[in-house]
Amino acid sequence: MEWMLMPYRRYAEFSGRSRRKEYWMFTLFSVLVYSVIAAFMFAGGLGTALSGVEDPQFGIAFWIGAALAFIFFLATLVPGIAVIIRRLHDRDMSGWWYLGFTVLGMVPFVGWLATIAFFVILCLPGTPGLNRFGEDPKNPAGYDVFG
Repeated sequence: MEWMLMPYRRYAEFSGRSRRKEYWMFTLFSVLVYSVIAAFMFAGGLGTALSGVEDPQFGIAFWIGAALAFIFFLATLVPGIAVIIRRLHDRDMSGWWYLGFTVLGMVPFVGWLATIAFFVILCLPGTPGLNRFGEDPKNPAGYDVFG
């Protein structure tokens, strides 16, 4: 659970590096929270709206879920961007690559290639040792015991 909440402690820290574990655990936490919120919204009538009913009636659970989803989105926006930028720094890439991949993701017929490439970059391990963005987060002491 510590890895899931670490980006919230490093809320707007855009410098430094983040391990894959920090990014993917934060992503898992976000998916779990959104899944619970979606279940809450389905209980409030979202399922009937998606099934094609002409005049769906949304209950109070739907509107509470929608409000919670919006609040969670706002609370996660800056830490999510920060952890992605730190993850790119771990790959020795500038954080501006995130903007490039986001813009390319919106281009028809190219967007899916950019999305796959960005996903692969986030899955790759970081550069070992010191890089231009800081110490290796897997070896914070900066030295090897037997090296």
